[in-house]
Amino acid sequence: MCGICGFFSKQNITHEDLIRMNDTMVHRGPDDSGAEIYAARGGYTVGLAQRRLSIRDLSSLGHQPMHAATEQLVVVFNGEIYNAEELKKELVSYPFRSTCDTEVILAAYLEWGDDFVSHLSGMFAIALLDRVQETLILARDRIGKKPLYYWEENGELVFASTMAPIMEFPGFRREIDRRVLPRYLYHQYIPAPESIFKNVRRLRAGEMITIRLGAGGLIRESRKYWDIADRYQALSAAPVADYEEAKEQLREYLKLAVADRMVADVPVGLFLSGGYDSSLITAIAQELSPEPVRTFSVGFSDPAFDESKCAEAVARHLGTRHTTRIIEESDMLALVEDLPATYDEPFADPSEIPTMLVSQTARQDVTVALSGDGGDEFFCGYAIYDRVALARRLDGAGMAAHLLGKLPLGGGKTLAQRYSPSIRAVAENRDPLTKTQIASRAYLDTAASFIGGDREGERRHTLLSDTLPILYPQEDRYPARDWQVIRMLLDMDTYLPDDILCKVDRASMKYSLEARCPILDTRVMEYSFRLPHAFKYRAGEKKAILKDIAYTYIPKDLLDRPKQGFTPPIDKWLRGPLQKELLEYANVRFLQKQGLFDPEFVTKYVTDYILKGDGGAGTGENPSGIVWSFFVFQRWFRRYKERT
Repeated sequence: MCGICGFFSKQNITHEDLIRMNDTMVHRGPDDSGAEIYAARGGYTVGLAQRRLSIRDLSSLGHQPMHAATEQLVVVFNGEIYNAEELKKELVSYPFRSTCDTEVILAAYLEWGDDFVSHLSGMFAIALLDRVQETLILARDRIGKKPLYYWEENGELVFASTMAPIMEFPGFRREIDRRVLPRYLYHQYIPAPESIFKNVRRLRAGEMITIRLGAGGLIRESRKYWDIADRYQALSAAPVADYEEAKEQLREYLKLAVADRMVADVPVGLFLSGGYDSSLITAIAQELSPEPVRTFSVGFSDPAFDESKCAEAVARHLGTRHTTRIIEESDMLALVEDLPATYDEPFADPSEIPTMLVSQTARQDVTVALSGDGGDEFFCGYAIYDRVALARRLDGAGMAAHLLGKLPLGGGKTLAQRYSPSIRAVAENRDPLTKTQIASRAYLDTAASFIGGDREGERRHTLLSDTLPILYPQEDRYPARDWQVIRMLLDMDTYLPDDILCKVDRASMKYSLEARCPILDTRVMEYSFRLPHAFKYRAGEKKAILKDIAYTYIPKDLLDRPKQGFTPPIDKWLRGPLQKELLEYANVRFLQKQGLFDPEFVTKYVTDYILKGDGGAGTGENPSGIVWSFFVFQRWFRRYKERT
């Protein structure tokens, strides 16, 4: 786990410039660093730099930038290649000098060319320079576990694991991309390929970009080497018919995935919440380990939200060396100040705060931690999937309600305006491209209204000319008819890489901790596409097949309980200790000067939210999510934009 950055530029970028960029990521790689600049044709230079967190081969042989034996190739790399030892057996002609997985990338490119990335199993963000061909290849892993940004403007390109190095590049202008703001306010994250800045984009999961010199300057070509919709279509065509066979094969793939992720030259532990996914991964790890594995969880002083006793019960049953950290509300509130530095573009999923705290706890004893991320998306675990199934059953009634809702009631009112929020959501769910994204029109309108515009326009939340659509109008790309399956595939493409994995990557790397996710192993993901949906969602029971595997390790009564979960009390904070700062951000003069939000609407909405609790929307919904997103954005703005 590391951080990488670099450039392809005609500017006179010095070695000191590149080091300054690289050192913004010291928390991602405190153990070593390297920065080199290479000459290319036409006055161009290419810079490559890396900050290293040493996990495999702790010697200097793992230093990056790493050169191939021929000196033709140079690579900087963030992540882990789990099948490195298997690939070495195929790449017998390459003279390996280290036991580091980075060197396998160089050998694989020499053997397979641009197709090298298809042979890699792992989590990675790669920048590989072919000095003979004068091409730079950027690649991101299949599911987007590792981040990779790039800025392209005026014939040059800059890339980095996070936004911070790009912000340090000479000449970079921190121009906000206003188009993404409504989508960010609603979802609480910015989906790839966009970012918060104009002309800065993120590689999508499973994407490779090749930059080469042409007659007119740099030429960029992009392709998806692994795509959720394509792989689902291919693999679901050969379903596994026998449930017991599926259960045993899935368990074997999970065991292989866990075994691969326990390989390290540093201490390894596991996040254990006591839920199905983390408990199953922990059980398998303990089965494979000759000694008790280290497990970590956080508990909360408020017993209404505290699941630590459940995690401790699972740990006792499995025989792990368990650590629980009980945290107070003040511990979480103190981390709010760190959010802009930890997430160097706006990110407002409140669970980022407990994730930072459990990462901080684990880092005191281990350098690598395994997690259960991915189980909900690939095996139908979220509560939203229940609502999607219900919405599908009610879709016919929703069409009738939609038509009846147009009936006039007098005074310019319609019947639809009398509908409850839940009825309106079903009635208004008419767009075939967003069918599984059941949403309140009032909530969508609020997110869009924060940046201004006609708040009475029909379908305005998808038609604002200067913004991206808030919902994702892409459900037609998924080759499935079941709404639950479509929503799961959509979440794999959006919510999983851009929220969940972003959250875990930034939270763990804040403390120089590498997080690994066995359920996101390629074998597990692709095998899940072969499983009939009834194996995952069985008579209303979510994650059925994963639960059945977990019960072979852990008694059902330790796992089968209502999920409590924990969300920091942001509503309480925004009306309490953060209220003064929130009102400063919602001040009309501040917003007029900032020029990003509708001053009149935002000031009134935030004031009503504090005084009335509903932002004046009158829908009965708690608007704290959008207000929290707004607050986090303004905190970020003051750090990264206003102070420049």
